[in-house]
Amino acid sequence: MRAVWCGFALGIVWLQQQASLPEGLAWLVLAAGTFVLPCIGFACLRPGGAGCVRSAGWCMLLVAAACVGFGYAAWRAQTRLAFELPHAWEGRDIVVRGWVKGLSTRTADGTRFLFAVESADASVERFPRTLQLSWIAQDAPPPALEPGSHWRLIVRLKRPHGNANWGVRDAEAALFARDVRATGYVSAPLQAARLKGRAQGIGVTVDGWRWMIRERIAAVLADAPHMGIVVALAIGAQDAVSAADWLLMRRTGTSHLVAISGLHIGFAAGLAGWLAGMLWRRSFFVGGGSPLIVPAQKVAIGSGALFAAFHAALAGFNVPAQRALWMAGVIALGQMGGRRIAPSVVLAWALGLVLLVDPWAVLSAGFWLSFCAVGAILFATSGHPRVARRAESGPSPDEGVERSLAVRCAHALGSCAQALVERMRSGARVQFAVTIALAPLTVCFFSQIPLVGPVANAFAIPWVSVFVTPAVLAGIALPAPFDAFAFRFAHHLLEGLAAGLHLLSGPPWTVWQLPQPGAWAMAAAAIGVAWCLAPAGWPLRWAAPLAWLPLLAPASAAPAEGAFRLTALDVGQGSSVVVETARHVLLFDAGPGPESTHAGERIVVPYLQAAGIASLDTLVVSHADSDHSGGVPAVLDGVEVRQLLGGLAPTHPLWRHAVKKGAQTVRCAAGQHWQWDGVDFAILWPDAGPLQGKPNAHCCVLRVSAAASARHGTPVGTDGQGQVQVQAQAQAQAHEERLTALLAADIEAPVERVLLARERAALRAQVLLVPHHGSKTSSTEPFLDSIGPSIAVFQVGYRNRFHHPYASVFERFRARGIALSRSDEDGAARIEAGGASLSLERYRQTHRRYWMDR
Repeated sequence: MRAVWCGFALGIVWLQQQASLPEGLAWLVLAAGTFVLPCIGFACLRPGGAGCVRSAGWCMLLVAAACVGFGYAAWRAQTRLAFELPHAWEGRDIVVRGWVKGLSTRTADGTRFLFAVESADASVERFPRTLQLSWIAQDAPPPALEPGSHWRLIVRLKRPHGNANWGVRDAEAALFARDVRATGYVSAPLQAARLKGRAQGIGVTVDGWRWMIRERIAAVLADAPHMGIVVALAIGAQDAVSAADWLLMRRTGTSHLVAISGLHIGFAAGLAGWLAGMLWRRSFFVGGGSPLIVPAQKVAIGSGALFAAFHAALAGFNVPAQRALWMAGVIALGQMGGRRIAPSVVLAWALGLVLLVDPWAVLSAGFWLSFCAVGAILFATSGHPRVARRAESGPSPDEGVERSLAVRCAHALGSCAQALVERMRSGARVQFAVTIALAPLTVCFFSQIPLVGPVANAFAIPWVSVFVTPAVLAGIALPAPFDAFAFRFAHHLLEGLAAGLHLLSGPPWTVWQLPQPGAWAMAAAAIGVAWCLAPAGWPLRWAAPLAWLPLLAPASAAPAEGAFRLTALDVGQGSSVVVETARHVLLFDAGPGPESTHAGERIVVPYLQAAGIASLDTLVVSHADSDHSGGVPAVLDGVEVRQLLGGLAPTHPLWRHAVKKGAQTVRCAAGQHWQWDGVDFAILWPDAGPLQGKPNAHCCVLRVSAAASARHGTPVGTDGQGQVQVQAQAQAQAHEERLTALLAADIEAPVERVLLARERAALRAQVLLVPHHGSKTSSTEPFLDSIGPSIAVFQVGYRNRFHHPYASVFERFRARGIALSRSDEDGAARIEAGGASLSLERYRQTHRRYWMDR
């Protein structure tokens, strides 16, 4: 059974990496694997068969199970993809009727919530069943959107779309995993009407309980700094956890504590089972004979499993909670049936059941962290069986006299001390196993290893599990006003925990930043983990850390000397470009801030961390518009910035923020020039002196150029993986040839004319960051003719309100045969410049998944 469930999981993981769903012949191959391989496998497993034959039989069963998992997940995906919003209905007002699903999330500018559609005034055959909507606060705050409440809303929708970047969480996958097939906002809040009645069902009832608990906690703690953690421990909703708390827990490796994890559910279920068993035993003494009919042990086990189900429901059935629930259920069924089930079998059943319910669970970090942590504990402790020690209750036969009271007390204290040492040793072994096992996953998902994690968790885990969680549960169980005392007590305990974590996370060395590893580095690290946690006596265990070298000391991915890499990030309607040379990094703009996509903290900083970029030599802020400068504060807070070069007014607050973070500040001006690793950087605009006009009139324009063996290039096709190759064509010229990129920010036609009159020769470039996102006020014909680009990058948001890029401007580029990249269609774009060619990689082509653009 272990092999079957593991094969089933492998098939599902395989499906989630595919660019398209199986069709035709692929389904025939899956059917053959599903029905033929098990027959051969069972034939090989007949008693008396040779060892190699039996091994082949198990492999065939594993492959057959993988085929079943792959086909099952593909069928579920096709069913879900059948519901979609047609392109023609995007941006149109649609009247929908339905009910609020789950808990709404309060934001600074309104409320975000899921809406289950019952009917829609749209001629769409398979209208999306679940919408993610925003109710934007205008003249009045949004109403309380209780789970299950019926509403009639006028909404404006678009197909599910997320920013697509290397090393950044796939928001589109998260929407698909929640069956959200359209997103949008309430376009006419004044015409919204709450309808009579409420939705029915167990899920709606549970969500109603969760909503009431959140309201009770909010009423008691109000603006308390750690109120979000109390809510997360009570009902699993993490949207209220503050950014400061997230940063602290990430730096100390304690982020798992804010989720209702398997540890919390196991503790609560064990406590509930012990209480139920105790009361059941006591019923015999008040005249009941129930313990003689049903043993108290079975009552305790069943009660613990039921309470685990209740607690997992309060957690919103997140993946760790599901894993703990299924494990508790399998153990309870086995023990109530008089069978002892191996822990590995219990974990395998939990793995299969989680994926049977939700095949997209493998897309979340919580799935891998939860199952790998439990698997590591079981593997590491399998070679250390617990030996029961029988305490001496009386004198040995050889003793002729009774021991004195002092001797008995000393013996009891010695036994307690020995038991305490054994527990501490066992706890240290478990903590070591979890730390070693989760370190590669932490690097993969978060690009860091908190070096103080083991120490922080050593006191944080028992603190939260033994003190904070029971206090939160008591607050849930107690009626008002007694619940307020429990919630406040839990918050005071969290304040003490935060103080301790702050002491540990102070020095910069407490967090080891590492680039996001590749598949081979992760495979080598997994082998190293298994090797290190193997039972005592395993050969060459001391050599296990060698398998971690590709993870901890990765080969440099920086460009060669004299070359540069340009990565135009997908930040929505805004701009952010990373320029790398052999030993230096420059960031040109940081995308929009809290007023839009929070690009600085959600996209730019995670990308830099995933790429192994811990510091920026220069951060260029082209101008003050929020779609270029809004993410700068998050970048200044997230990575080290040595210099801020900006086209900003002297009174702009970013100057003070940069100085506070220790960055040198310089205003950009034409004529500034420097060289890194054989690559030239030059500022072409604005002129020195006071800034005049609107921000677009004094944008920083940056030229990046590297030596090349030839000058110009034209697209000659792709390499088979979506990368456009641009081969340089030799030209007979006496001066040194260059490969050049021009980052034009938001300049408009007047600035283009000035640059043409002054710097026509310097404008020649093979790569162009299209001015002002392709607006009709920029990219004039003479300007494009002077640049002569081979590659042009449009950084625009999906269905942005400015309608960028303008249709005629985009056609202007297309007519010149230029290789084009649009962030709304292609995601991030990466350009390698050096030697004799350029290469353009579009993220959505090389990393395509079947749910993209569907």
